[in-house]
Amino acid sequence: MSMTTWVVIGVLAVVGLWAMSVYNRLVELRNRIANAFGQIDVQLKRRYDLIPNLVEVARGYMQHEAATLEAVIKARGQAQGAAATARAAPTNAGAVGALAVAEGVLGGSLGRLMVVAEAYPELKADATMQSLSEELASTENRLGFARQAFNDQALDFNNAAQQFPALIVARLFGFTPAPMLESTRSEEERSAPQVKF
Repeated sequence: MSMTTWVVIGVLAVVGLWAMSVYNRLVELRNRIANAFGQIDVQLKRRYDLIPNLVEVARGYMQHEAATLEAVIKARGQAQGAAATARAAPTNAGAVGALAVAEGVLGGSLGRLMVVAEAYPELKADATMQSLSEELASTENRLGFARQAFNDQALDFNNAAQQFPALIVARLFGFTPAPMLESTRSEEERSAPQVKF
């Protein structure tokens, strides 16, 4: 074999090893996204398990608020379905987006339940309701941390897959950008409270 053939074989070997390394790194980062979503899923399951108990406690006090309670249960069911879809494909932007929408609806209906509960002093004073409300608030905080970890992993993956020359390998093997999870809080909840004297 001639020297040119050896050089070509050497260059192809280096390019092949580089492509394999980039591919393996992208797979690792994609798996980290799935792991981070698993942490979100644990907190979502905990949240979904708390909601029926919260509704049952409230139901005893709020017989005239059946529509509010039914809205919470319906939103919980939709969010559980969206979470199952996202669990199957945590890097699918459509599935993660649908989960964010469903979680927003659930958060809104839970917020309405808490506002309505304020009108029932006996319910507010109920020890079980207080305990469940605290557990739900704790779970919401954990969800926030899990969302941040997911978004950090998605950012790492997207940066690695979109930088040249790794972009070539990412496109060649069909690595698509990972979606970011938005906060499920509404704009009113995100805005700073107004203090007036």
